[in-house]
Amino acid sequence: MLHTLHIENLAIIDRLEVSFAAGLNALTGETGAGKSILLDALNLALGERADPTLIRTGADKLRVNAVFILPNDPDLHALLSELGVDPEEGMLYLSREVQTGGRSLARVNGQPTPLSTLKAIGERLVDLHGQHEHQSLLKPSSHGEFLDRWLGESARLQREQVAQAVQALRRAERELQELTARAREREQMLDLYRFQVDEIRQANLQAGEDELLETEARRLTHAEKLIALAGGAYDALMQEDGAYDQAAHASRNLAEIARIDPSVREWGDMLEGALAHLEEVAGYLRTYAESIEYDPARLETVIERLELIKRLKRKYGDTIEAIVQYAEDAERKLQALETQSERREALEAEIARLQSQAAAHCATLSELRRAGAAQFAETVQAHLRDLAMERAQFQVALRPKPMDTTGVDAVEFLFSANPGEPPRPLSKIASGGEMSRVMLALKTALAHAAPVPTLVFDEIDAGLGGRTAYAVGEKLSQLAQHCQILCITHLPQIASRAARHLALEKRTEGEATRVAIHALEGELRVSEIARMLTGEPTETALQHARELLQAK
Repeated sequence: MLHTLHIENLAIIDRLEVSFAAGLNALTGETGAGKSILLDALNLALGERADPTLIRTGADKLRVNAVFILPNDPDLHALLSELGVDPEEGMLYLSREVQTGGRSLARVNGQPTPLSTLKAIGERLVDLHGQHEHQSLLKPSSHGEFLDRWLGESARLQREQVAQAVQALRRAERELQELTARAREREQMLDLYRFQVDEIRQANLQAGEDELLETEARRLTHAEKLIALAGGAYDALMQEDGAYDQAAHASRNLAEIARIDPSVREWGDMLEGALAHLEEVAGYLRTYAESIEYDPARLETVIERLELIKRLKRKYGDTIEAIVQYAEDAERKLQALETQSERREALEAEIARLQSQAAAHCATLSELRRAGAAQFAETVQAHLRDLAMERAQFQVALRPKPMDTTGVDAVEFLFSANPGEPPRPLSKIASGGEMSRVMLALKTALAHAAPVPTLVFDEIDAGLGGRTAYAVGEKLSQLAQHCQILCITHLPQIASRAARHLALEKRTEGEATRVAIHALEGELRVSEIARMLTGEPTETALQHARELLQAK
C-alpha cells in the first residue's frame, strides 16, 4: 500500500509530506485546495508523462517521492526481480524529478530507472480511477478486459495465448504479403542476377589475365619492329668483328699479359664471364626474334578479349578479382531469391497452422467468457443493489467479431437503471451518478478477482447525494477491507467512514500560495464533516457530523 507521499515544487505545493493508512483514506477540502494536485504527484511517481508547466513558479525542478509497503503479491515480486529491483526490507521507493527544460529522471530505490520500468511497477501498485475514466468505461473495447480480469488466471493465460498466436499469424501474413507484393520486382532481379552471373562465368576470367594480354597485344602490334630490333641487337653482338669477337680478342690479349704479369689475371676472368653473358644474351635474342611473328588474327582475338575484360570492369569492378567477387555475390542473391518460392510455400503452410492454432485458442477463450459472463453480470448487479440501484439490470453481451489479439468476441456491457427499460450500452447512461456507481460496482467486483494494493477514486461521488451517498460510502468501506483506498470526496457520508481523514487547505501568504494538509481527528474532524454538510459548522451540522462518525 502507499505509505508516504513527499512533494516539492509541484504547482501551488512548495513542500508537502502526507502519510496514508490502510483501508479508506478520505481527502477533503474546498474546491481548488490542491486535492487533485496530490493525484498529479502520485501519477508522476507512478511513471506518467511529465508536464514541465507543473513546476512551481520560481523553481527549477519538481520532485515527488512515493514510499510503498510491498504487498504479498508473487507477480509483483517476480516483476521486480525481472527488472532487477531489490526491495529494501519490504519497502519500495519510487521517485521522479522533472526539470524546467523538460528532462525527467526516474528512480526506484535510489537507482536510475527507465520510465517504462517505473510505469510497469506502478501499474501493479495503484489503480487510479477519476472522472475521466468514465470515458474508458463508455468504450466497449475496454469491456473485454474487465470481463477477462474478473474471470481470473485461466482467462488471462488463454488471452495471452490468443495474443501470441494472432501476433505470430499476422507476422507470417505480412511476410507473405511482402513476398507477393515484391513478386514482379523479384522476377526482375532474378533475370538481372542470372544475366550477370552468366556473363561473368562465360568470360572464364583468370587472375592476371589482363596484364598478360596487354603484353601480348603490344608484342603483336609491334612485331616487325621487335623482330628488327632483336635481329639488329643479335648482329651487333655476333656478326664478324662484332661485340663478341672484339671482346674475345681482348680476352686473348689479357691472357698473354697474365702469363707475364699474374696480377691482371682477375681482369681476364671477368672478361671471360662477360663473353659467356654476351653469348647467352645473343641466344636469347635469336630465340626471341624467332618467337615473334606478325599474326593479325591473333592480335584481333587478343584485342577483343581485352575489350571484353574492360567492359566487365566498367560494370562489375576495377579488377578481375573484383569482377569474380561480384559474380559470387550475385549468385548468393540469386539463390536467396530462388528459395523465396520455397519460403512462400512454407509461409502458406505456417499461416494455415497458425490460423488453426489461433482459432482454437480463441474458441477456448470464448467458451470461458460465455461460461462466466452471466455470473460476472450477476456479481456486478449485486453490488449495484448495494449501491441503492435495486432494480438496475446489468448484462454482458457477446457478439462475434473478426479475430484480433483479444479473441473473436466483441464484449459490451449493457445497463438499465429502471424497470421496463431494456438494457442499453453504457454510453446511453445520462446520469453521472449512475455511471459512478456502475464503475464502483465494477471496481468492487474486480478487487476480489484481480486485486491491486491501492485504489484511488477522484470524486467518484460526483452527482450523488442522500441515501445513494450513504450506499456509496458503505460500499467503499466494504471495499477498503480488501485494499487501501484513497478517495477525494465532497460527500460527508463517505468522508465519515474513512480510517484516515486528510484535509487540504490553500493558504495565501503575501504573494505566495501554499497548500497545507492535516490529518483530522476528534473535533477537528467533526468540524470538517460539518463544513461538508452545510458549508458552516453550525450546531446542527456539528451534531449531524458526530452522528455520521458514530454510525461508522
